Formats: sequence, structure tokens, C-alpha cells
Amino acid sequence: MSEEEKDLMTLLNELMDEVFKEKMDDHFDGKKPEIFYENIEDYTFKTGKRFRMNKDQKERNLSRDEAFRELFPEKPND
Repeated sequence: MSEEEKDLMTLLNELMDEVFKEKMDDHFDGKKPEIFYENIEDYTFKTGKRFRMNKDQKERNLSRDEAFRELFPEKPND
């Protein structure tokens, strides 16, 4: 892959991260979701979507599981 192609891929990844972050921010509007998922695989199974970390989470070096739990906390024990 040439440097030009790498630059394009980096730009596209950054763009997708920003779009995804804005969409998630708009969707949750600062509130935690009421839906609970066991883990990333459960989320994928139930929604048909792949979980993506946003740019901020990547910059903070969160693991995928940490980033997932930040958006979808575990169900509290009643």
C-alpha cells in the first residue's frame, strides 16, 4: 500500500470515527441507555451491528470492552 493510500485510509477512518461519535452523542443525548447487553457479542447478535469505538475512546487507549461498558453499562443487580 502506498503512502498516499495509507493517508487516504487514515483520513477515512478518522472521518468514520467522528461521524460515529456524533451519531452516538445525538442518540444518547447525554443519557445512559436503558438497554443492557451481556458483552460485545451479545450486542452484535441482538442488533446485527458491529460495535465501534469512537475516536475519543481510542485516544484514551481504552480496550474494546472498556469502551463498550462506557456506552452500555452492565445491568445493575436488583
